[in-house]
Amino acid sequence: MKIAFCSIPIADYDKALDFYAGKLGFLKKHDIPLGPGARWLTVVSPEDPNGVELLLEPNAEYPAMKALKEALVKDGIPWTAFQVADVRAEYDRLKALGVEFIMEPTDMGTTIISMLDDTCGNYIQIFQMTAG
Repeated sequence: MKIAFCSIPIADYDKALDFYAGKLGFLKKHDIPLGPGARWLTVVSPEDPNGVELLLEPNAEYPAMKALKEALVKDGIPWTAFQVADVRAEYDRLKALGVEFIMEPTDMGTTIISMLDDTCGNYIQIFQMTAG
């Protein structure tokens, strides 16, 4: 058994693709039409293009999902986390692209973390493992 994909709730395919590919630098893997207004849209890491796919899933407006997303944001909890080699360098790169951060790089002992707003109603954590 292996993890093939995970999903993140979005409301707008193009806005999400612009952020996840255009800003974060992921690669579009699949963009399959599924009928009027629906797509199977995934992105992957350029470091592992055959690895786990992130499904940009348009379920952000379902009442239960909307409530969950609002609660996570209210409590400052990220939807998911992405590992990077250098959090401070990635923070600087993304800030220069206009990405809004809600937490600057913070040393947590065995990791350095930062948190950003994905423009789709989710907080995303980036982290770097450090010697511990």
